[in-house]
Parts: sequence; C-alpha cells; structure tokens
Amino acid sequence: MNNVNAAEMQAFVAALTKDASLGKKNKRVTGSWSLTEGTPQFSAQLDYPKGKATVNVELPSFAGGWGTSPDPIQVCLSGLAACFAVTFAAVATAEGVKLTKLQVTAENWMDLRKQMGVSKDNIIERVKFTVDAAGADRKTLERIMKTAEERCPGSECVTRAIPLETVLA
Repeated sequence: MNNVNAAEMQAFVAALTKDASLGKKNKRVTGSWSLTEGTPQFSAQLDYPKGKATVNVELPSFAGGWGTSPDPIQVCLSGLAACFAVTFAAVATAEGVKLTKLQVTAENWMDLRKQMGVSKDNIIERVKFTVDAAGADRKTLERIMKTAEERCPGSECVTRAIPLETVLA
C-alpha cells in the first residue's frame, strides 16, 4: 500500500520490539571536490542495496558555482522533502490509510551574508514543509502529518540541536 513495503516495515518494527539495538544505524556519504574549472564542484556516490547514484553539487552561480548542478541547499531540501514524504507514507500505511496523492515541498529562507563572511547572523531563518495529500479526510491527514513530523529524521535534523563533529583527516 502507498508504495511502501509494509511486510518489511512490520517485520522491522517487530524485530525492534525484541531488540532495540537493531534501531541503531549509521549512514555515511563521502564526496570529492573537483579542482577542474567549470565542472560540477562536488560529487558523491550514494550506494543503496540495488544500485548506486552519483549526486553532483556546486555553489549557486551567484556565489561561485558554474550553474551546472544543484546547489547544496537544494539537495538538502530535496532530502528533507523525501524524508518527510517517506515518513508520511509509512505512517499512513501503518494506519491502513490508502493515499491517492502525496507531494511534499520543502523550502527555506536564508540570509547568506554569514556564509559570504560579511555577517554573524544566522544563515537559515526558517524551513517549511507544504504537504499536499489526499486519500483520507483532513483530520486524518493532519494527524498523519503530525506523526510524520515527530518521527521524520529530517525534521529532527532541523528542529533539534545535534552535536556536529568535524575532523581533519
């Protein structure tokens, strides 16, 4: 239902109730900066169980990019929207709600002066998800949305202070 592998999801939930350590996961992505002028500035290969994808990223053209790839904030917003969408769909599926539409728009408002070294003000002012969903009454969809907001790792990344560690290799 909802393009969610419900059997796998239910099996994982059952396993977690018996062994909480199964819920501990580590994700890792490594990318490289290109030193060749005019090419995408950063590339990362994302491996997944049935394949791999390369994601190219660069600065926006007004900030020093070439305009050949999405910028990091676009990729970040895409990840946030995807994370929220998969969480929303998973919650709906677990509750037996068959969706007929699900579209998530992630957007943010920024002040780039700090990034460019001319201010100390916060860069990200706010983030907003707009969810366009159908398949149940509004009250049910709002409940699913609230649960998705509570459970979505991407939502947590932008609402909770998470320790950041940077290490020079």
